Amino acid sequence: MTRISLLLLLLIIPSSFAVCADSSDNSYANSNVVLILIDDLGWKDLGCYGSDYYQTPNIDRLADEGMRFTDGYAACNVCSPTRAAIMTGKYPARLLLTQWLPSGRWNATKNKLREGRYIANLPLEEFTIAEAMRDNGYRTGFIGKWHLGTETYYFPEHQGFDINIAGRDYGAPGNYFYPFKGQWKIPTTGKTLQKDTPLPGKKGDYLVDRLAEEADHFIRESADNPFFLMLSHYAVHTPLQGKADKIARYEQVTEDKRQGNPVYAAMVESVDESVGRVMKTLRDLEIEERTLVIFTSDNGGFAKATDHSPLRANKGSNYEGGIRVPFIIKWPGHTRPGSVSHEPVISTDLYPTILAATGQKLRPHQHLDGMNLVPILTGSGGIDRDAIYWHYPHYNQHPQSFPSGVIRAGDWKLLESYETGELSLYNLANDLGETNDLAAKAPDKVVRLHAKLKAWRESVGADPMRPNPEYKPNK
Repeated sequence: MTRISLLLLLLIIPSSFAVCADSSDNSYANSNVVLILIDDLGWKDLGCYGSDYYQTPNIDRLADEGMRFTDGYAACNVCSPTRAAIMTGKYPARLLLTQWLPSGRWNATKNKLREGRYIANLPLEEFTIAEAMRDNGYRTGFIGKWHLGTETYYFPEHQGFDINIAGRDYGAPGNYFYPFKGQWKIPTTGKTLQKDTPLPGKKGDYLVDRLAEEADHFIRESADNPFFLMLSHYAVHTPLQGKADKIARYEQVTEDKRQGNPVYAAMVESVDESVGRVMKTLRDLEIEERTLVIFTSDNGGFAKATDHSPLRANKGSNYEGGIRVPFIIKWPGHTRPGSVSHEPVISTDLYPTILAATGQKLRPHQHLDGMNLVPILTGSGGIDRDAIYWHYPHYNQHPQSFPSGVIRAGDWKLLESYETGELSLYNLANDLGETNDLAAKAPDKVVRLHAKLKAWRESVGADPMRPNPEYKPNK
């Protein structure tokens, strides 16, 4: 070998080692992912978010071992749109899926505006996070509430999941105790929907426990290869039904010290136990350290079930109580345990974050509205987003709810009423409870934020509300 050849070889070898080091440095390539989505769990309904009433030691431990986001948001104040945003990485307005399915709260004579149009199924044309994971060799499983389309064409198995357990078109079970059957009167038609048993069981079985049991089975069956599990609880949505022994303990708390309904508290505790079971399974199989775990909710808590003051309002409202939710991510080896982020994040961010954290290429043409949170999780940087948005052109019967649009930019939040055109402005850093409307004191800020909100609606093709010719104001 000549001297020149030797020098060239010495130059090449370190470069090769560097490339190998860079490739293997992503220790989370092909790691497992468990996404736990709770239905109607309020921002203040966990110990790690400040509750001293609800008992949630397992979820609190998850926060202690991962990162807790104080300003985590659901993409909508009701369930189906948020679920669609998680699956696609897109704002509900862009998807034209802005209302819970099948809706039905609009009244032809009592409501001044016609609602924005919306679709009734998550389109098969969307390339979901489950499809992305499956394409990368993951076994994909969905367990629990789906509520994104009807049977035959639009269930989880048509949207990238190898396994679908209990995923149906309806948003709440008939009953939380076996056989889980029940009925629901559809608001628009008055017809009755019969809700069948979503999964097998036996007398005395509680749905939260059964779904956790199925999650345990899926993880054990999949542990030898990378898997993506979405455990999507029906709880803590109505009907409010909990285990008798748990209810009795919360009933012993004096009313002045309760944060919510004792039955609801019992349901929250059961959800917490389900999280504990999933985490124990990961530990028992010695795969916890290579599993990304995400925990969040699809909207705020139900007003008749819980109170998450100082936030204003609850589920169904575009005030903070309806859209700010628990948001916890545990990423062993990458996220500092017990860390807290005050960065505003939203449901759409989960899609690109999961891809990046598992060593996959991003799909920016798909998750158009999501941001990769890996820089925040690793402490290596932030995200370049100046605002997040909501578009809810619908009526529902929840307190402090009205058709509205929202922009949050930094600490500032502008809320626009679609019926009246009224604009309200809040500084969340100083006024988390949205009690002090600053619109009259900061007109320039209102103009700028409103212009951005309108431009965003146009850019995503948000469907507007229109005058309702059947409206009878005196009726």
